Amino acid sequence: MSGMQWIGRRRGPKAAPDGGADPHRCGRKARAQRADRGPGRYAFLPWLFMGAGAFSNIIQGKSGNPWLAGLGLLAFNALYVNVVFAAFSPRLRDTRYPIGALAALAAVTFAVALGFGGEWLLFFPLLSLASGTVRTLRGKPFAVWLVALSGTAGVISGLRQEDPWGSFGIGYGTFLSGLVTATVLSLFDTIQELRATRQELARSAVEKERLRFSRDLHDLLGHTLSVVVVKAEAVRRLGPRDLDAALAQAADIEAVGRQALTEVREAVTGYRKGSLATELDRARSALDGAGIESVVRQAGPPLPTQAEALLGWVVREGVTNTVRHSGATRCAIEVYADDDRVRLTITDDGRGPVGSDASDADGALPVPGAATGPLGGTGLTGLAERLAAAGGTLRSGPDGRRGFRVAAELPVGAGDLADAADAKEWAG
Repeated sequence: MSGMQWIGRRRGPKAAPDGGADPHRCGRKARAQRADRGPGRYAFLPWLFMGAGAFSNIIQGKSGNPWLAGLGLLAFNALYVNVVFAAFSPRLRDTRYPIGALAALAAVTFAVALGFGGEWLLFFPLLSLASGTVRTLRGKPFAVWLVALSGTAGVISGLRQEDPWGSFGIGYGTFLSGLVTATVLSLFDTIQELRATRQELARSAVEKERLRFSRDLHDLLGHTLSVVVVKAEAVRRLGPRDLDAALAQAADIEAVGRQALTEVREAVTGYRKGSLATELDRARSALDGAGIESVVRQAGPPLPTQAEALLGWVVREGVTNTVRHSGATRCAIEVYADDDRVRLTITDDGRGPVGSDASDADGALPVPGAATGPLGGTGLTGLAERLAAAGGTLRSGPDGRRGFRVAAELPVGAGDLADAADAKEWAG
C-alpha cells in the first residue's frame, strides 16, 4: 500500500465512502438545527404528571364524585394534549383552532378547580403552560390573559383552601409557568427568523456577485472583442497594399488580447481598477482603427478613483456601441469636472442603435432623452444602475438631426457615496 493510499484511509472517516457528505458532520449539523428550533410538543407532555395528585384522590375516593372527577381528569388531559399539539402543528398553529381548544381547556380547568379544589388547583399552572405555547395569543393579548388567569387562580385557591400562602403559590406558579413558556418559545422563534434572514442575505449576496461578475465580463469582453474585430478587418484591408500598417494593426490585436487576459484575471479575482485616462486612450485607438475620427477633450481637477472607474465603464460601452452599430465618421468624447460634479458626453454623427438587437445583448437603449432607471440587464442600462447607485445619471438618445449622444453626470465624491451603495461592488 502506498503512502498516499495510507493517508487516504486514515482520513477516510471525515468523508463518506462514496465521496458524498460526511454523515458525522451532517448529523452534528442536523442536531444543531434541531436545538435551535427549541423544545417540541413532546417536551410539554411530562408536565401532566402534576395531575397525579388529582388522580390519586380519585383512586382513594377522596373526590366527591369519582366518576365525574375521572371524566374531568380525562377531559383535561385530552384538551391539554390537543392544545399543545395544535400549537406546534404547522397547519394549525396560525389558525383559530388552538384558541378554541384553549378556551375549552380553560372551561374544564375552572370547573374541576371550583368543584373539587385541593390537588385540582394545580391544573391552573398547566393551563397557563398550555397558553404559552399558543403562538397567536402571544403579545399584548397574552399578557392580559396571563395576569387575569393568575389573579383568578389565586382567588379561587383562596376560596378553596384556608392557607393564604398556598393560594399565593398557585397564583404565582400560574403566572411564572405561562411567562417562561411564552418567553422561551418566542426566543427560539426569533432565532429561527434570524437564521432564515441570514440564509436569505447569503443567497442575495451570491446573486449580486453573480450579476457583478456577468456585467464585468460583458463590459470587458464586449469591448475587447469589438476592437479585435475592427483591427482584424483593418489588417485584411491594409494587407494587400500597406504591409507595415497591417503589421501595426496586428501588433495592436496582440496587445489588446494580452490586456484582455489581464483584465479578465483581475475581474475574476475582484481587484480590477478602472482608469479614465486608460479608457480614453483605448477609445481613441478603437475609433481610429474603425476609421472614425476621434476627438477627446478633458478638463478639470483630478477625479477620485471610484468616479474614474464608473466613467471609464461609460467610455468603454459608449465607444463600443459607436464602433459596432452607428456607422459614424466622427466621435467626440468630452469630460468636464469641477469641485462638485463631473460630466461626460460621447457624441457621434452616426445613426445610433437600430432595432432591439443593435446593442449586442445590451437590450434596447433607453428612450431618447430619458434617464435610464434600474431596469436590469447589461450595457447602457446596467451602467445607468451603477451611476444611480453613486448618485449620478446616464442619458442617451439622438443628438439633433443626425447622431447619437450618451451623457453621464456624477458627483465628484461618488467614491464616498459608493461605500454605502452598489457602485463599489460594480467597480470591483
